[in-house]
Amino acid sequence: MLITILQILAGILLLFLLVALLVKKDFSLEKQVIINRPAGEIYDYIKLIRNQEKYSVWVMKDPHIKIVYTGTDGTVGFRSAWESQDKNVGIGEQEIIHVKEGESMEVEIRFKKPFEATNRAVTSVTGISETQSRVNSRFYGRSKFPMNIMNLFMDKLVGKDMQQNLENIKKNLEQ
Repeated sequence: MLITILQILAGILLLFLLVALLVKKDFSLEKQVIINRPAGEIYDYIKLIRNQEKYSVWVMKDPHIKIVYTGTDGTVGFRSAWESQDKNVGIGEQEIIHVKEGESMEVEIRFKKPFEATNRAVTSVTGISETQSRVNSRFYGRSKFPMNIMNLFMDKLVGKDMQQNLENIKKNLEQ
């Protein structure tokens, strides 16, 4: 009986590893929302990392989160480091690595706990009219084998929260 159980577990592990071999290591996930505000006004709001305290579901999950800001918010080199006892929030930091004034901002996100990973996120704003704009959020990176199997579930794991962040921005700016 024990040998049968071990054989089944070995088979499951082998299947897991085979699937991971076939899954791409790179991932990219995009979400968007239309906000009834001028593009410049939206950009001025999203470029400030400190405003994430008002819309990021990850920051808002832990009311006791500790955040340390370094540098000038909204500019290249600005860093936000967080530490949380909530395993869904964990420990990490993000740094603004590219700014295209009035259009987009890119951050590098370095997760330390509950897992280590380095990914990037780009948030961009495109005017549709004088009073309406599209905000696009893209999260992308590369997963190491065998954790790249999680790329199959990236939309379910992260996509819902990304969309909620955009909806929170919309709600905050349209009030």
